[in-house]
Amino acid sequence: MTAKVVVITGGGRGIGAATSLVAARHGYAVCVNYARDKASAEAIAAQIVKAGGKALAIQADVAVEADVIRLFEETTRELGPVTALVNNAGILEQQMRLDEMSAGRFERVFATNVIGSFLCAREAVRRMSTKHGGKGGVIVNVGSAASRLGAPNEYTDYAASKGAIDTLTIGLAKEVADEGIRVNAVRPGVIRTAIHASGGEPGRVDRVAKAVPMKRGGEPEEVAEAIAWLLSEKSSYTTGSFIDVSGGR
Repeated sequence: MTAKVVVITGGGRGIGAATSLVAARHGYAVCVNYARDKASAEAIAAQIVKAGGKALAIQADVAVEADVIRLFEETTRELGPVTALVNNAGILEQQMRLDEMSAGRFERVFATNVIGSFLCAREAVRRMSTKHGGKGGVIVNVGSAASRLGAPNEYTDYAASKGAIDTLTIGLAKEVADEGIRVNAVRPGVIRTAIHASGGEPGRVDRVAKAVPMKRGGEPEEVAEAIAWLLSEKSSYTTGSFIDVSGGR
């Protein structure tokens, strides 16, 4: 069993995939979680193993409580006790105004982005907290600059879901600070991942980049490196904090 074990939700693509690879280089055994894209998750896990690390891909829909419990149980059984969680899994839907959105859309976005993050954080705390006999650990939530910007005319529901992640980060950090667990978040800006295509605009990064002070979109690896610092002992006195990886936006 490995001393450092991280569960990365949505770990097979985009920011999650970059984080899986960086975490492995920092000595973590990596659970590469995925909901539907088995091929991508298994490819990332195989890349880690080929480089001499430990990893496995585990299917689980974070919006489903039973799946989340199974995710943590299987990771513990195969890799060892979970010492870190990266709450990365998130979805968005077609760009539109709020007055065009359906209740079903709200339910889907909040089920994955909010309830999923809460469920995963709960299972992590149950295993890592010294209150429950654990040895401590780290949780990094992947929020979004959208929580500050609101994403008008595009994704106000997504932005609101990431606002909930901000609040989760602050509240949980205070709750478990004396139980050996640190909780922080990164808030990416416009990053070059496939999530923009699911919103109907694959080239969105290039369009929005003009409004970014640095005049460019970000790369998944740039977010992953911030996550890696928050996972590490180099951030040992940091909890309830945020790193905006957004080019100044």
